[in-house]
Amino acid sequence: MSNANDIPQHAAERLQELRSQNNPKGVFTSDFSVNEFLLVKEAGFEPLGLVVGSCIYHIGFQQARWSKNEEMEVLSQAMYHARELAMSRMEEEAIDLGADGVVGVRLVVNRHEWGEDMAEFMAIGTAVVANPNNQRNWKAKGGKPFTSDLSGQDFWTLLKSGYRPLSMVMGSCVYHVAHQSLRQSLKSYGQNTELVNYTQALYDARELAMERMQHEAHEEDAEGVVGVILHEGSHCWGSHVIEFFSIGTAVSPIQNDHHIPTPTLVLPLND
Repeated sequence: MSNANDIPQHAAERLQELRSQNNPKGVFTSDFSVNEFLLVKEAGFEPLGLVVGSCIYHIGFQQARWSKNEEMEVLSQAMYHARELAMSRMEEEAIDLGADGVVGVRLVVNRHEWGEDMAEFMAIGTAVVANPNNQRNWKAKGGKPFTSDLSGQDFWTLLKSGYRPLSMVMGSCVYHVAHQSLRQSLKSYGQNTELVNYTQALYDARELAMERMQHEAHEEDAEGVVGVILHEGSHCWGSHVIEFFSIGTAVSPIQNDHHIPTPTLVLPLND
């Protein structure tokens, strides 16, 4: 693939079949459960088909200092850029289908036997389009389809509450956790004591990932981020190198003057 917007031939053929309204065998595809499928339709959207983006990425090398807590910036950039490539290719398939958005997006990292320094990054979700009775501009900033990792049930609840998804936002930080010196190890041996070095390292790494996700939400002019999940994994880098990956869905009110009504409390009647 020469660039992020290239769609492979067989993917283009699959999308063409999904678009063909005159093909009696044409069907939508979806990874929705039955409940999700029905709730997405009830929310005013029709599923078009599964959309996928993939990127096999060579992750560069960076030497860490044995006794220092520090971010591995080369690795952080690699993990973020590879996910962005996968996401952009998924979005390109959604655009090709004429979708308003993609619901239930999953971002996964797969390791293969080709080498420890390579990984496949994949984004997959269900492209949806607003039905004729639900016409408004549902696109995200820049006219791209919105993206959301919310389930079909959460997507329905969000819309019914007067909010809409804008895009998935994420932040990544690969961090080297300093090794303890022999003196530090002996000092804490057999004792109940906080390992301040480890605490500070993991705290800093999580904060960096969250801060970067939050910055993306600001760039989308979002009111907030829902469904935030903070993943962590070593990805075969060794016991002292860990990635924190923060991801969620940036949202905003459908109307500027929207407010969520206070629920009415119904008390049971006494016999």
